Amino acid sequence: MSQTFRIPEILAMARRDGQVSVDKLAAHFGVTLQTIRRDLSDLADAGRLERVHGGAILPSGITNIAYEERRALNQSAKARIAAATSRMIPSDCAVFLNIGTTTEAVARALVHHQNLLVVTNNINVAQILGANPDCQVIVVGGTMRPADGGVVGELAARFVSAFKFDYAVIGCSALDHDGDILDYDMQEVVVSQSALNQARATVLVCDQSKLTRAAPARIGSVSELDQIVTDCALPDVVSRICHAAATHITVA
Repeated sequence: MSQTFRIPEILAMARRDGQVSVDKLAAHFGVTLQTIRRDLSDLADAGRLERVHGGAILPSGITNIAYEERRALNQSAKARIAAATSRMIPSDCAVFLNIGTTTEAVARALVHHQNLLVVTNNINVAQILGANPDCQVIVVGGTMRPADGGVVGELAARFVSAFKFDYAVIGCSALDHDGDILDYDMQEVVVSQSALNQARATVLVCDQSKLTRAAPARIGSVSELDQIVTDCALPDVVSRICHAAATHITVA
């Protein structure tokens, strides 16, 4: 198989899993390790992947991955995270869900809960939970971001501050190895911060792809959370911070 045919499939695998390895790609395509290394180097030179030891990851920096690519990334892991999170949330409570494809997965896992009040700045979450007749959905007011249906900005943050939630469930774009929860858009961050401040229990939903990415805007620290639901073991430093702060980690 020529590089012309390998490249699109390598990118599709990276978007699906968040990362690719030289060994697995070589076995998959039946080519040498050196051939795959050249493919990955070419993709890195073009800015489409970022080289790491043993493979490559989706590029990170100051801008987020396109929404449809994020939606396709680690779908099975997000479904497991969502199922575990939904089991933590009882019926008859008030919940906030922020922007993100993992929180959208949580919304799908909540479609059979009863008597929920859900406040969200995610238009996609509102549409998903609109299928639940036992769920009252309140969409935050503010500036809508057309790329992903997110409602952001100071007006949205003030809107959220009028509520008291039993649970605030947030996603993020990156989880730094010092325990900082990161995102790309400060206009989005202020809404998540407001929700965390207004919640009795706080939950971060975070798949393993967030551990290999970087983002510039800080939401807060894992030490400020009650729960983290993820699909892999967290780095040792992050785990120690969570243990010291009594932040519970659930690996789905």
